[in-house]
Amino acid sequence: MAGVPLTALQFLGEPVLLALGQAPESAELAGRYLLGLCWSMIPAWIFMVLRNFMSAVNRPEPALWITLAAIPLNGIMAYALIYGAFGAPRLDVLGAGLATTLVNIFMCAVAIWIAYTRHPFKKYRILGRFWRADWPLFGRLLAIGLPISGAFLLEYGLFAAAALLMGLIGTSAIAAHQIALQTAAVLYMVPFGISMAATVRVGQAVGRRDSEATRRAGFTAMILAVAFMIVMTVIVALTRHSIPLLFLGDTGAAGETIALAATLLVLGVTFFITDGAQSVAAGALRGLNDTRIPLLIAVFSFWIIGFASSYGLAFPLGLGAIGVWIGLSLGTGTFAVLLLWRFHALTKANYMPDVPGTPV
Repeated sequence: MAGVPLTALQFLGEPVLLALGQAPESAELAGRYLLGLCWSMIPAWIFMVLRNFMSAVNRPEPALWITLAAIPLNGIMAYALIYGAFGAPRLDVLGAGLATTLVNIFMCAVAIWIAYTRHPFKKYRILGRFWRADWPLFGRLLAIGLPISGAFLLEYGLFAAAALLMGLIGTSAIAAHQIALQTAAVLYMVPFGISMAATVRVGQAVGRRDSEATRRAGFTAMILAVAFMIVMTVIVALTRHSIPLLFLGDTGAAGETIALAATLLVLGVTFFITDGAQSVAAGALRGLNDTRIPLLIAVFSFWIIGFASSYGLAFPLGLGAIGVWIGLSLGTGTFAVLLLWRFHALTKANYMPDVPGTPV
């Protein structure tokens, strides 16, 4: 239901980017890419719901195998549709978006089939009488889900705003930013998975009314995520000059972009760790059905601290792309610290939600 208007909105990608001051060439390419990508939104969201459902019943393996199969499939289809290989039409960036859409439809279809036919999922009958709306349950889901969505929107909005700021700085800046951000996104997948596990484990402990297990599950997940990110940031820092070559190739023409990307990857050391920590802390709080206060924390951290710092350091203080990334680090760091304090305060007080499905 939410995906229909948002899918339609993506058809306006090029004029929106032009209105935001982006270069016409970049806006045209982005708009063409969105024409192919926009159709992937609804099947991708349905797959995410089913993936979370599988995790909640302690069987995340099918979603993992579906994703592992989708990665090479997406690469092959994108190559074929971008360059016209294997008899496919040559569609350049439009083909990249269409490939992702087709793969997301495949993932969604396979996940529905598994959930409907395979043990232990089929006993829950997730598609049983799907045409009959359960309005009270819709209300509870919205009460918990909208603040979570709002926090994600504020976070992703900050990164989108950072990309726009980079576009105002220059083409090399936005290219270097995307390289560093894609590297961060790959690393983020592990803490994101741990955060989903934290939500499940904390939620199960809450259901048992076991306050000690609730606290242990949350902090164990946070320690695991931070330890992983520390190791990975060391590796990234040591290979910062090689990572951009994976995106651009060994070309002297992109020397400025490679140098700037390497600098951003070093600056991202703090950002990578705090981004992983805030993801798991947010997941643990979702297990407590605590979503409204984290939303307010997100407003303060990402926009009052993060965006204001990024803009102020980049333009008035003249630090450019480096200033944008310092601001991102400050925003995610503030969010991580405040969420960690929130989880500590609630679990130390042995807080347990009184009514399942009702947020704090």
